[in-house]
Amino acid sequence: STFLKIGTIVALAIGILIVMPELKMPALTQFAASGDGPVWKGGMFPFLFITIACGAVSGFHALIASGTTPKLLANERHMRYIGYGGMLMESFVAVMALVAASIIDPGIYFAMNSPAAVIGADAVSAAHYISTTWGFAITPEQLEATALAIGEPTILHRAGGAPTLAVGIAQILHQAIPSGSNAMMAFWYHFAILFEALFILTAVDAGTRAGRFMLQDLLGNFIPALKKTESWTANIIATAGCVALWGYLLYTGVVDPFGGIQTLWPLFGISNQMLAGIALMLGTVVLFKMKRDRFAWVTAVPAVWLLI
Repeated sequence: STFLKIGTIVALAIGILIVMPELKMPALTQFAASGDGPVWKGGMFPFLFITIACGAVSGFHALIASGTTPKLLANERHMRYIGYGGMLMESFVAVMALVAASIIDPGIYFAMNSPAAVIGADAVSAAHYISTTWGFAITPEQLEATALAIGEPTILHRAGGAPTLAVGIAQILHQAIPSGSNAMMAFWYHFAILFEALFILTAVDAGTRAGRFMLQDLLGNFIPALKKTESWTANIIATAGCVALWGYLLYTGVVDPFGGIQTLWPLFGISNQMLAGIALMLGTVVLFKMKRDRFAWVTAVPAVWLLI
């Protein structure tokens, strides 16, 4: 899946260079100043850093790098290319995602990412609210035409980022690779959704695996049998516990009328950055232990920034 991910992002970058699309989303909207956005209500700090998470700093990657990745390395020197190269690719993906989202008409963007509780449940009410309240001109016909172009019954209330990125990717690749068929727009959209699913599936798999390691290590202090990683029973119990935990969070997001953004994203961002701070502090301690004191500031400064 790694090659498919890298290939798709590189293809998207080439498509952007070919098409040179116009960035339709304003650099700053009224929501940045008022803190009263349709998706999130509050200041840009610290939510901006929560949003870009993996594209900037990610404690989740520290867990994977310390529990799963080392078992896959044939040579210890490869960790530099995998670790640093992987985070460079994460940042590159973040930039490509930002471009893909910014080329979408703001009216369509906010229709996709705003909950029904805010803009209404149908295209008419959504278009009216977005146009009159936020000043982004959009018509019900445009919303319906966009849904038809990508082969979906509706584009309303598709918060979470994946559909938005998919629409942006589809628009870029459809223009970069002209086919003369409108059906290709829907093809590229669903191809992008499949591409994003690979990100989600591998992240869930790796996260559950790392969670199982930690849960077995923790519970093993009370029930020694659970610490045996060669035991199928212990592995299944720990895995089921991890799945139940993230499954509960997923459920709360599904039943939330605002799409879970008020609960899941802050929780994700806070825990992710806290893990990153802990990992950087650990790196600082290791540098002192190795008598590399002069390099300790490289990890200590960002650790203090994150934890404060």
